[in-house]
Amino acid sequence: METTHRVVTGDARELALPDDSVDLVVTSPPYPMIEMWDDIFATLDPAVEDALADEDGERAFQLMHDVLDTVWAEVVRVLRPGGIACINVGDATRSIGDGFRSFSNHAEITTRLTDRGLRALPDILWRKPSNRATKFMGSGMLPPNAYPTLEHEHVLVFRNGQRRTFPPGDDDRYESAYFWEERNVWFSDLWELTGERQAVEDGLRERSGAFPLELPYRLVSMFSTYGDTVLDPFLGTGTTTMAALVAGRNSVGYDRDADLLSALDDRVEDAPERSRTIAQRRLADHCEWVQQRRADGNEPGYEAEHYDTAVNTKQERRIRFYGVDGVERTDEGYRATHSPIEACPDGESEQA
Repeated sequence: METTHRVVTGDARELALPDDSVDLVVTSPPYPMIEMWDDIFATLDPAVEDALADEDGERAFQLMHDVLDTVWAEVVRVLRPGGIACINVGDATRSIGDGFRSFSNHAEITTRLTDRGLRALPDILWRKPSNRATKFMGSGMLPPNAYPTLEHEHVLVFRNGQRRTFPPGDDDRYESAYFWEERNVWFSDLWELTGERQAVEDGLRERSGAFPLELPYRLVSMFSTYGDTVLDPFLGTGTTTMAALVAGRNSVGYDRDADLLSALDDRVEDAPERSRTIAQRRLADHCEWVQQRRADGNEPGYEAEHYDTAVNTKQERRIRFYGVDGVERTDEGYRATHSPIEACPDGESEQA
């Protein structure tokens, strides 16, 4: 199997992609009213800087979302019928104008994308554990003027129209299945994921709001199949590209900051090892689950076709993992080759 990964230094408000050409969008935009991204929004619309200078928080908030809305228009245009869009965003808290308040980015984006015709599906909260001793803001021990600290972000999920259809027994779809017990965790509406330090310079890290690889990897596995194309219009340091690469999907990523995109060159070198590590971890976790299931007196009803393990449902029988063999730099990004992973008795991986 071969996948391609386009990496474009450019403006996501003008995606050089045909209509209905991507199957899944996974992205995390700059968050309106979070100070680290003020300059980005002000560069794209000078009226944002004026609103902030006037301490008009509501006007600045709406203007920032107007900037994002031009990207959402492109996302809707290129997303195929039945395609899924997953948008990771956090709300903002800020003292501006007459005092402290919360700015609900997740609600504003939901409104704007549904106004553009996408269907909102149940979303996901993912919690980022904090080690801070002070988890509140405001007046300390005296009521009523303290505020909770936001320790979660939203993964908003949308579909473009009706559900996708596939030919009966489609190989790519059935090989892309996830395990029954993974489904029960992944499709919960509350995730608790630890952060992941990106292997980029400190200056670049300050300009990036990268999420941990586990987050886009789950979303890619949940909402796409082998052969699909995943788009990230705010690619940053390339975590969505990495997720698509190790999961055996194609990808396209845009970012205006060429320095951020350059950090991806070093990261893709780890793709062969990471793809196999992730696949072996999933297989090992599943085998452990099967053992526990049997110990509890519940025998799974089916056998996997490609692995020496039982599975719980018919839909899991053809599940198959692919490892990255190598990644080649191209004029547009990267080309990767993949081959099936076989589970060995000693827990190591080998190519089929």
